[in-house]
Amino acid sequence: MTRSGFQLAQVNIGRALGAMDEPVMAGFVAQLVTINALADGSPGFVWRLQTEDGDATAVRPYDDDRIMINLSVWTDLASLQAFVFRSAHTDVMRHRREWFERFPDHYLALWWIPVGHRPSVAEAVERLAHLQAHGPSAYAFTFREAYGYDGQPAKQGSRPDECPA
Repeated sequence: MTRSGFQLAQVNIGRALGAMDEPVMAGFVAQLVTINALADGSPGFVWRLQTEDGDATAVRPYDDDRIMINLSVWTDLASLQAFVFRSAHTDVMRHRREWFERFPDHYLALWWIPVGHRPSVAEAVERLAHLQAHGPSAYAFTFREAYGYDGQPAKQGSRPDECPA
């Protein structure tokens, strides 16, 4: 498959400091619509998990009801990085400890998928568990230790989405 045959899936989880209707979460809840709209309109955005409410805050993939999930698909790693690290989303990240506990292990996983595939919550949970158990690999990786769609580690300074097939 050529590069055009792949897109990047991402999952991240967070353990909220309270229920979505508790005062401690008010700042996070107040930004949900805006940040989701920013993602939806960002270059390279393809899809995100959401319920009829327009977000995924009601989805609970773990036994712990305070763990929330964010699952999305992007055309490439550069587009996701631009959204996460160079948009208004960075302000949300700066304040995340006001709403979410610190995870002792990986809380974000990335992996390449065929164009048109929409990862399930179960698939995302499994990819994250694999990353937590085995560390970064072509199966599940991080921004810091990324892999190209060809399964090869990205070289420092290269863009994993541009690795040769």
